[in-house]
Amino acid sequence: MDLLALPALPPAEAEALSDLWRRGTPENTLRAWERDLAYVAAWKQAAFGQPLEWPERQDVALRFLLDHAADLSEAQGPARAAAEALIAAGLRRSLACPAPATLDRRIASWRAFHRMRNLASPFESPLIAQARGRARRAAARPRHRKSDNPITREVLEAMLASCDHSHRGMRDRACLMLGWASGGRRRSEIVALSHDDIDAREFAEQGLIRIRLLATKTTGQDRAPRLPLKGRAARAVMRWIAAARISEGPLFRPVSQADRVLKRRLSADGLREIVRHRLVLAGYPPDFASPHGLRAGFLTQAALDGAPLAAAMQLSLHRSVQQAQRYYADVEIAENPAADLLG
Repeated sequence: MDLLALPALPPAEAEALSDLWRRGTPENTLRAWERDLAYVAAWKQAAFGQPLEWPERQDVALRFLLDHAADLSEAQGPARAAAEALIAAGLRRSLACPAPATLDRRIASWRAFHRMRNLASPFESPLIAQARGRARRAAARPRHRKSDNPITREVLEAMLASCDHSHRGMRDRACLMLGWASGGRRRSEIVALSHDDIDAREFAEQGLIRIRLLATKTTGQDRAPRLPLKGRAARAVMRWIAAARISEGPLFRPVSQADRVLKRRLSADGLREIVRHRLVLAGYPPDFASPHGLRAGFLTQAALDGAPLAAAMQLSLHRSVQQAQRYYADVEIAENPAADLLG
């Protein structure tokens, strides 16, 4: 289904506007929109036997909210029947109540589809807005970390000590140090880097390189940040580039069993395996931390070292102070540097 099917526009203008939206929207967002559009369309077909309408009716929006605000495991009736149809289609995992964040994302996407068509969303009505707030609180769950443990400096140093001077060792060292020291990069950001994203013009004199992130969860290509990487981390990246003879293409790549650097890009799952492998070699359980532990570890270490939250956020690129503050709040209060002000 075309996200921008605007009957009021001539076909050529509607096509141009649709192309503009797609070019101006991050790929991850487009994929999420398409998945959510498929989900809500399948849900309405299962629940009402009808396709989506634009604008959608308020009773449909309210029914969607109610169907996704309760555990249907013990329920009977149309809500469960619709859920079972979605499970059979591979669009829903179980009859359990979806996470509030999942419901919020699907509703946000549905609202975005209305905005793209210049239409009012039924979720703006006072009744549905209030019901949505009640549903969010009723289904609230304890916050779970994306990584069981943060990879703090101590953990990182143990992982780095396991890296030898083979291609695999140099790649893993550069990958981990860049991911941690540049602000706690997400694994999608790390594996997306290419040789052209590394600016080494200041490396010879200052030991500094700058990393361009073309797309993150919080920025697009029009505002691609250039983050500094200094000292040991910068040297590790430059050694990897030289040893692997990378002059173009992906920055981080798979390494064969014979220690030969391959041409293709390292996958996100490949980075996960690097983290697991190095944790085991460092003496930790393989599930001690996930790749997100690099991000959590950077912010946790910043809190332990007394770095101002605003300074850490400049590198982590968090837009939400509340979200970044959670890592600072997780630090044991006795370890807070402010507790030692009097010495």
